[in-house]
Amino acid sequence: MIKIGGLQKFSLIDFPSRISAVIFTQGCNLRCPFCHNRNLVLPEYYGQTLDIKYVFNFLESRKKMIEGVVITGGEPTIYREITDFIERIKDMGFLVKLDTNGTNPEILVELINKKLLNYIAMDIKASFGKYEELAGIKIDLNKIRESIKVILNSNVEYEFRTTLVRDLITYTDIIKIGQMIKGAKRYVLQNFVYSENVIDKSLKNSYGFPETDRKKLKNVLKKYVKEVILR
Repeated sequence: MIKIGGLQKFSLIDFPSRISAVIFTQGCNLRCPFCHNRNLVLPEYYGQTLDIKYVFNFLESRKKMIEGVVITGGEPTIYREITDFIERIKDMGFLVKLDTNGTNPEILVELINKKLLNYIAMDIKASFGKYEELAGIKIDLNKIRESIKVILNSNVEYEFRTTLVRDLITYTDIIKIGQMIKGAKRYVLQNFVYSENVIDKSLKNSYGFPETDRKKLKNVLKKYVKEVILR
């Protein structure tokens, strides 16, 4: 059964060009040190879950106020029931955006084939040579490659995105990621900002990339992707 770790009732920024609500699933199969949702990732920090009936009752009451629903985490695709969950949301008339780490491409294929997604945001943690270091756990990199391919070849709106942590990822790593997603419509670079909810507390004095470096990256990445967004 899907565990809901949180609900943001109103957002203007999480679903591009849409007013949305955000549903946070509890649990994740990665342990990225820079993740700022440890309460959704590390079991020892889990909070009380929300009743699914409450979530759907809320959505029912907001049909005329919001356009879309963002499913994020944690990692939503660790739940096999995610397809039925999203299908129910779609049946209510909402657009759906999925945030994912791309470790379960078979779920992505299922959701895309059933036309259940209107937008996909996939986090690219690092270049393949450093992927496990930044994912915090051993993973099957072929799953990441497959998810990238699935998204690139889909008819669903999407973005790839990477968190810039100056102590963990380099300028060269970002260029390599651009090559990994060559031909992509949109690549978002989001600067790391420390919070008390970060998984690795040793990153307390870490920062994102300077503005000059981010602008340089943006210009170079345009050789590989159509649009680069700095956040």
